Amino acid sequence: MMMADSPGISWEKALDSKENRIREAISILEIKYPRSRTALEFNNPWQILVATILSAQSTDKKVNEITPVLFEKYPKIEDLASAPQEEVEKIIRPTGFFRNKTKSLLGAARKIKKDYKGSVPSSMEELLSLPGVARKTANIVLSSAFGKAEGIAVDTHVKRLSQRLAFTRERNPDKIEKDLTDLVPRKKWLHFNYMLVNFGRDICQARKPRCGECPLNHLCPSYFDYS
Repeated sequence: MMMADSPGISWEKALDSKENRIREAISILEIKYPRSRTALEFNNPWQILVATILSAQSTDKKVNEITPVLFEKYPKIEDLASAPQEEVEKIIRPTGFFRNKTKSLLGAARKIKKDYKGSVPSSMEELLSLPGVARKTANIVLSSAFGKAEGIAVDTHVKRLSQRLAFTRERNPDKIEKDLTDLVPRKKWLHFNYMLVNFGRDICQARKPRCGECPLNHLCPSYFDYS
């Protein structure tokens, strides 16, 4: 990937035009992915919260295989709040980091039951008070379950593509989110993550980006290194 001191298009030139480039990129991606949404399967705010916690360091496909089993055994927040840790660990083990994830799920269920009358809260501040919930998870729950745009979820795809397209120089997800929310019109926040995730899986993959067929290559400083 092209860095600040690489020959060709410099970071300075890329950053000069990033506002225009990100708006053009959004227009192109909206046409290519008009129905962007999370690939995680859910029926209510609690289910998307659980699925998003489980998706850390795992695939959406694997999570979608596990959550029906979990929700069949523990259909309500109150059920999971009183579930034995060992039983939950056994069910979610294939998603990886299952001990920490179990602690987060049980902790979140208990706090929601105690502090929020058994309903998943619908604000960023309240969601961040739950065990295992950082801004990425909170943003996904808010956008997917409540249709609220209080930020932009920065997952591995959004982080990688934002850096490749020179929309940010940051490495920290919170700082990347700040850069993106400064650039992306607020009315586009709701679907920005999902469009980039689809694009990252389809075209701009981590190991072998398909630059020759990329509809954004004319906007991308990294294209000249990969082509």
